[in-house]
Amino acid sequence: MTFSSLGLSPELTEALANLKYSKPYPIQQQAIPAILNGKDVLGIAQTGSGKTASYVLPILMNLQDATTHKNRHVNVLVLVPTRELAQQVSGVFYMLGKDLPTRVKTMAVYGGVSINPQMMGMNGVNVLVATPGRLLELTESNAVHLSDIDTLVLDEADKMLNLGFQEEMERILALLPRKRQNLLFSATLNEDISAIDRLVLHNPLVINIEPEKDYIGLIDQVGYFVAEENKGPLLRYIIKSQNLQQVLVFASSTFRADSIADKLRKNGINASAIHSKKSQSARNEALYKFKEGKITVLVATDLMSRGIDIQFLPHVINYELPRSPKDYLHRIGRTGRAENPGTAISFVSPDEQHHFKIIQKKMGKPVTMIDSEGINLRGF
Repeated sequence: MTFSSLGLSPELTEALANLKYSKPYPIQQQAIPAILNGKDVLGIAQTGSGKTASYVLPILMNLQDATTHKNRHVNVLVLVPTRELAQQVSGVFYMLGKDLPTRVKTMAVYGGVSINPQMMGMNGVNVLVATPGRLLELTESNAVHLSDIDTLVLDEADKMLNLGFQEEMERILALLPRKRQNLLFSATLNEDISAIDRLVLHNPLVINIEPEKDYIGLIDQVGYFVAEENKGPLLRYIIKSQNLQQVLVFASSTFRADSIADKLRKNGINASAIHSKKSQSARNEALYKFKEGKITVLVATDLMSRGIDIQFLPHVINYELPRSPKDYLHRIGRTGRAENPGTAISFVSPDEQHHFKIIQKKMGKPVTMIDSEGINLRGF
């Protein structure tokens, strides 16, 4: 199957070819024709499976013939949980739509930066990608109006609800017109998704793409039994002894992320932390340098990982285990993307051993374990 067979225009298929996308992913094969035809869609697919393009492409196509709204009355609203994801999604709209006959103006708005430039830049916006809190601030200032929204997209809907956005979501939904197209995308299907499904979607096409059998198989998983106090030395040992050049490390809190990055730098490893308490400029700079290979290690919390999309990321390390098996799969899914292999390493303290057994059971695949007591960590 080709992108052109899905009903996309020659300009869009050419843009995809220039970006080296040769054929559509399974979720794109089903979602794109349905969205082009105006249906509501609930799309569930693993991380790295092409969910973003599955709604960006048909939205760009539909906007070529869309009715022009009054100024500051946007056509499409995309809601996301983090600033980084807002930037990422708006970047996809720009890259795929920059050569279309009818110009599509996309803007990302989020907190942590001054609201004034966002208010001033709202003129002529067709696609608004927003975090809920900043969007409400903009609507309260009459900088943007949601009464003429044609299409609503909820991206990473599972995390949006888990992160406590439900009250803000309800306020936003109350501002939207009843007649609209609704597109909901998530990496997992859970009770929260079911609840918002009933609230938002109307007779949707439900697309649930099961992970391919070799999805986890592309990821070489290794675990280390290690005492909590030896996790830092073990991390530095692995990075230095294996000469790792690009490593995403997951920590459980902002404090721990800062601490890990600080100790790595003190030991001669170029590292930076990214989390919600960092300024937006610091987060942008850290992510840019990591993607460009200018820093070796990026230490992130689970929330921040939602905007980290690197096709060839070779290594992920769980300094601490996540709370749920689903979050574990999301973390390790940052590597092994787009049919490229990767390595996921997990540090397992004595207190975490039972939890890691549950994760492996849910995943349906055992992880090779190494006892770190046999490793000489002196000097690391």
